[in-house]
Amino acid sequence: MTTPAPLTAPAPDPWRQVRLRLVPTPGPALDPAPVARLLRPGVPSPRPVLVPGPRPGAPRTPATRRGTLPDPGPVAHRLVTMTLEAFCGRRPFAQLRSAYTLPVFGAVSQGRRPRWCVEGSGPLLVGAVRVAEPVEGVAEVCAVARRNGRAHAVAARLEAVEGGWKCTALQVG
Repeated sequence: MTTPAPLTAPAPDPWRQVRLRLVPTPGPALDPAPVARLLRPGVPSPRPVLVPGPRPGAPRTPATRRGTLPDPGPVAHRLVTMTLEAFCGRRPFAQLRSAYTLPVFGAVSQGRRPRWCVEGSGPLLVGAVRVAEPVEGVAEVCAVARRNGRAHAVAARLEAVEGGWKCTALQVG
């Protein structure tokens, strides 16, 4: 007589867990007063050098006014599509350099790719991309990508920089 094997639940797959991350929104407008900084921090100076700019730790103001910026919808759709194509190996990451800030580009190009991008072989479909602008110069993006019959969430934050939009945060689920 044989005994049946004990039933055990499969180990949870860390890629299947939903991870949400709050992205802080900028606070109130900045005080236009300049910030005093020493020319050489190690040596006291009789006169500090005044550098106009935000206080350390203060939120940034948009570099460009909304009227001169392109519509963030097509930019967001192109960014999501190009990023997922790069994750899937269909596009070199170097083509994304201008779309990201340097810290985000380094994390995206050197980071680990989602398993569904690496192992999947079906066509990559990017559905509707939703864009919300909570404050001037900031666009928050969410989209759904489909591959091999599975849906995957994509979230990004775009900020106005030098007359265009740059991605400052990205989350691919």
